Amino acid sequence: MRHRNLLLFATLAAVWGSAFVAIKAGLGTPDAPAGFFETPVLFAALRFDIAGVIMLAYAVVATDRLVPEGRREWASVVSTAVLIITLYHALLFVGETDPAVSSAAAAIVVSLSPVLTAGFSRVLLPSERLTPLGVAGLLLGFVGVGVLAVEDPRRLTVAPGLVAVFFAVLAFAAGSVVNRRLDAALPDASLEAWAMVIGAGLLHLGSLAVGESAADVAVTPRAVGALLFLSVAASAVGFLIYFDLLARLGPVEINLVSYAAPVATAVVGFLFLGEVIDTRTVVGFGVILAGFLLVKRRAVAAALE
Repeated sequence: MRHRNLLLFATLAAVWGSAFVAIKAGLGTPDAPAGFFETPVLFAALRFDIAGVIMLAYAVVATDRLVPEGRREWASVVSTAVLIITLYHALLFVGETDPAVSSAAAAIVVSLSPVLTAGFSRVLLPSERLTPLGVAGLLLGFVGVGVLAVEDPRRLTVAPGLVAVFFAVLAFAAGSVVNRRLDAALPDASLEAWAMVIGAGLLHLGSLAVGESAADVAVTPRAVGALLFLSVAASAVGFLIYFDLLARLGPVEINLVSYAAPVATAVVGFLFLGEVIDTRTVVGFGVILAGFLLVKRRAVAAALE
């Protein structure tokens, strides 16, 4: 059983880590734009058009209840759709259009999510308080993002794309804590399926609001491949593995995938996009990881016993 869990964990880290590379591949850069460079929000919307249909079909077969009931369950679905599907992915995809944001750098900033979740928990979940060491860990996480975001320390120039990714992680962490506070009884697969469907609709509205047009999409094998990987492997298959591991391992150990995924991102980004990891990226990752270990030190120690 432990070997199976390890294999699934490694698969999830590889799939979710590769997702950042797929986003970058589908977007490209200003100097070498790819299929969705002019339409990053539409790119995210199409991802969840496909993933939402797959997850709905799975929820019909695999759960005992598909449709949310009552205000609490619908509030959980809507908060997930708005914060985790719509805002997180719109900001992440827009952030990766910045040539200063490598797929690995984006993955490392996203690895801050467990640390920020702990910070939001202190405000929204009175039973979960940060100790002084936990506060230090939260601050270390911010320092790690600062190391990544500041391109030139002498001039304090900041990569705007990394700022967008940071705000994406804030939305993700807030959505996670709101869901924990609501504590809805709707099965996870049903919740995610409806959130993806509603989130896809909101992303399409956002795409129209910022002036994106489907006519600006360049349909190429690379763009289609990136979209299918994100929709099927990263979203549908990835979340199914996540739910399975969450039930087997618990939330602390499964959070560690956030720190394994950037390693996969770095390897895949180097192999497929020629991205090179610099010292600043490694240092930023190390500082964020140190922050996580301070915030979750007791839970990690208990999980390792």
